Amino acid sequence: MIAALWCCGAWAQAPNAATKLGLPPDAAAAMQGIDAQRIRAHVRFLADDLLEGRGTGTRGGDIAAQYIAAQFALDGLQPAGDDGTFLQKVEFTGVHTLPGTTVLLQSHGGKALELRLSDDYVVGNQRQTDSADIDAPIVFVGYGIDAPEYRWNDYKGVDVKGKVVLVIVNEPPSKDPKFFNGEALTYYGRWMYKFEEAARQGAVGALIIHRTDLASYGWDVVRNSWGGETVYLSGEREPKLEAAAWIRTTVAEQLFAAAGLKLDDMIAAAGRRKFKARELPIRFKAHIASQVRKFDSYNVIGILPGTDPGPARQALIYTAHYDHLGVDPSMPGHNIYNGAVDNGTGCGILLELARAYTASALRPPHPVLFAAVTAEEKGLLGSNYLGKHLPIPAARVALDLNYDAVPPIGEPESVNVEGAERTSFYPTVEKTARAFGFEIQPDAEPGAGHYYRSDHFSLARAGIPAFSINSALKFAGHPPEWGRAQREDYTANRYHRPADQYRPEMDFSSNATLAKFGFALGWQALAAADTVHWLPGDEFEAARLRSSAAP
Repeated sequence: MIAALWCCGAWAQAPNAATKLGLPPDAAAAMQGIDAQRIRAHVRFLADDLLEGRGTGTRGGDIAAQYIAAQFALDGLQPAGDDGTFLQKVEFTGVHTLPGTTVLLQSHGGKALELRLSDDYVVGNQRQTDSADIDAPIVFVGYGIDAPEYRWNDYKGVDVKGKVVLVIVNEPPSKDPKFFNGEALTYYGRWMYKFEEAARQGAVGALIIHRTDLASYGWDVVRNSWGGETVYLSGEREPKLEAAAWIRTTVAEQLFAAAGLKLDDMIAAAGRRKFKARELPIRFKAHIASQVRKFDSYNVIGILPGTDPGPARQALIYTAHYDHLGVDPSMPGHNIYNGAVDNGTGCGILLELARAYTASALRPPHPVLFAAVTAEEKGLLGSNYLGKHLPIPAARVALDLNYDAVPPIGEPESVNVEGAERTSFYPTVEKTARAFGFEIQPDAEPGAGHYYRSDHFSLARAGIPAFSINSALKFAGHPPEWGRAQREDYTANRYHRPADQYRPEMDFSSNATLAKFGFALGWQALAAADTVHWLPGDEFEAARLRSSAAP
């Protein structure tokens, strides 16, 4: 059955696609040489227990970095890291919240509600000290957003300096594309923004109310992601919180009830323009104990130089993160977060793309960078650092194509390229999808804010047009409902869980086909007469203009 699908699906379209797209014969041959079994071999190694979940700053994570660097060297890429190596050192501070941490919600004249770490809340001390003691009032600030372009400011008329803000995950509900981008989540709805804005406003802490339907993932994902060490880039000067926390919906219900209010009513009120922040008759009392360590991890960067003389003008970057969640020693049984799909698959594709480009008898006119980044699971930190310390200035990079968690479940007949439509490159994306026989499908979960949850976002913040390539819901031999069911099953049972393991029955034809698709896109960007730019008015256009103006 699999072989039959290969013959009939987009895999068989690739030779014809190369012809339709006008790729040079040598480049087309290199694209055709992309091999699903090579991708499989990379994923199998990276997801092995030997690598202990590839945690940031751990032995297993370093093994993964060295493996990728060795593959880049074998392919013939030139090192683009530090001191003539493939490794770009990134300095981190790790903060692990200890069991001695306590949190109480104390209402005026009422009984204190003692919360249970991991079960009721998770918390991290962004100020990176061994301990923090907080006794501060709680202020409900709705969605915790200050967005002048949408005439929205949840902090208007309230002073939260030295206080703890209570915020809702996500953003005000909307179907108007001109108001918080309609049903598609913007960065304002992401948890990273909530903490950043609270710190800018002078708060000492922030409590994000988790709700599965709004967050697009369950409490287990929050607990698993925050239950271990939280990692920060060392040397950052931005304001930070002493308590960056999530609380469960049931805790939020009890908190509002103690103030004589109902959670659902307050969420509804927060979605209206007339909403006003209010201080609640409840104090947040906490002792946060942390284990703090300094350590290094590495981005792995290789470069294939272009044939055009002089400085790079429109280089291309392929990215994928190699880190995952490491090991949970407190968990019985299998406690390694192997991260086969997330993101062994993206790394396998990245490595196979590097091999394909270097195997081509025809070299591209402009440089091609291949970057396997660290600490994505810690908040896109490795790519954040990369975007600020690129081997080639951002203004001279035309495009970043990112791969993250590509499901190895068979031949895709549809793709998701969310964010491509925001760039001048989108007509090329549409043309290439047609050539491959792909339907471009919108994000099946627009409210999940996927564009802001992977490493292309860091490159976009640096001004570089960037998006991820992934399969959508249609696969050869199956109705769309099957693809949706596969996605939901992965999210419910394996995403950010030790169950995300390599299995022999995985079908990496999807990974190979999307690698070919990305090769075709990248080659066209390199061969284009003009570089890619953001469309006028896009939120990243200003960053692109700033990078172009930089000396």
